[in-house]
Amino acid sequence: SLFLFYFLYLCAIIRQRESPRWRKIMNRYPRDMTGYGPTPPEAQWPGGARIAVQLVLNYEEGGENNILHGDAASEAFLSEIVGAAAWPNQRHWNMESIYEYGARAGFWRLHRMMKGLPVTVYGVATALARAPEQVAAMLSTGWEIASHGLKWVEYKDANPEDEAADMAEAIRLHTEVVGHPPHGWYTGRCSENTVRLAAETGQFKYVSDTYADDLPYWMECGETDQLIIPYTLDANDMRFATPQGFNSGDQFYSYLKDSFDVLYAEGGRMMSIGLHCRLIGRPGRAAALQRFIDYANSHDGVWFATREQIADHWNATHPHKRFARPSAMTREDFVAAFGGVFEHSAWVAERAHRLELGPMHDSATGLHNALCRVFRSADANKRLGVLTAHPDLAGKLAAAKRLTASSTAEQASAGLDALTDAQRESFSTLNTAYVTKHGFPFIIAARDHTKDSILAAFGARLNNDRATELEEACRQVERIAEFRLLDLLAN
Repeated sequence: SLFLFYFLYLCAIIRQRESPRWRKIMNRYPRDMTGYGPTPPEAQWPGGARIAVQLVLNYEEGGENNILHGDAASEAFLSEIVGAAAWPNQRHWNMESIYEYGARAGFWRLHRMMKGLPVTVYGVATALARAPEQVAAMLSTGWEIASHGLKWVEYKDANPEDEAADMAEAIRLHTEVVGHPPHGWYTGRCSENTVRLAAETGQFKYVSDTYADDLPYWMECGETDQLIIPYTLDANDMRFATPQGFNSGDQFYSYLKDSFDVLYAEGGRMMSIGLHCRLIGRPGRAAALQRFIDYANSHDGVWFATREQIADHWNATHPHKRFARPSAMTREDFVAAFGGVFEHSAWVAERAHRLELGPMHDSATGLHNALCRVFRSADANKRLGVLTAHPDLAGKLAAAKRLTASSTAEQASAGLDALTDAQRESFSTLNTAYVTKHGFPFIIAARDHTKDSILAAFGARLNNDRATELEEACRQVERIAEFRLLDLLAN
């Protein structure tokens, strides 16, 4: 009966580990912590520009929380009243008038200032519906009007169905008010579902509900390849309305200038600047924005662009290419693809597939780390088995052409397939002496060497004690695995 209990318990654990929920929690991590890594792509901005500067004007006035709009309480976010509280079932007269300033005065000051520049407006659909004069001015200036949602409210607790319904209504109302549908989307106060839901509409050239990079990038949302143009919360006038933010226009200008200088020096980057009519539209702050625009324009190679223009450029210059992602492979496909990375040791790939893998492991470097973790944590016999699975360098298996394809190519890269009789005899003698002393074959990443340097290393390492040589052999096994993964994931 005790045996039966443990048997049933084990079966339950196995079934649990096979469940989608277990796989989601334990095996796959959805966030991408690598991005472009150390070598971002060449942006190739039009005209050879060094930087793309993108001005975003958030138009939210008239779409904020308000019981007049059917909301439960007044607005509490991004105003002159730092730390304001929402008033349930009550209008907040001061808050409303602060927002009204943005529509009545701030917008027009910014429109005069930036009417000669490409600007993207994040327009809340209900706010746009209450602003026919402002919408007409945006359109007459040629500004892009992207969607900033139906209402400027919080979606973190919204269920996906309600959020998707609001998104659809936002698109409908935006199209009705503006005259054409939006090509970009930014919720702002979003949920974990927002980007996916926006992508699933098939409506948008880009989505901006991330802050994850200095360049556009692609996300795969089901069958949809969605371009992401990251937004900013740092180069953003919202920090005039947050604790420890900007206290003066000079601070805002200084921060924008420093950001611009770093990105301009790096070259091939994008700088987003977030603006709000009721914040930067105040005269004491607007001057700082004008100073920055003048400063940026004093440089050569600056491309002011709308987000839609950036999206069109990126889509044409850097179209998305799907590939078989290791982190998304089934166990069978994963082992078939990477089971030979550690010589004749498919168990390494089998165990690696059970690790928490994610987009970070879809590169040669990332996957190499996962495989090496398994190798390093294995017991001594397992690790020794990997070493003994390696063939002798220029040995009998090579002569008989019985090496794996990877080993054949690696040995050939150092010229070990074209040895003289004397060289072959030297390798044979060294192989025998090395295995007799250490109990495993001499292992070296041939692609790092020539015939002569391999022979020199052979002679030197033959004199090592076994512990030292075991450690070195394991390092070389990992280096060989790295080369193999670079080949497998080259594209």
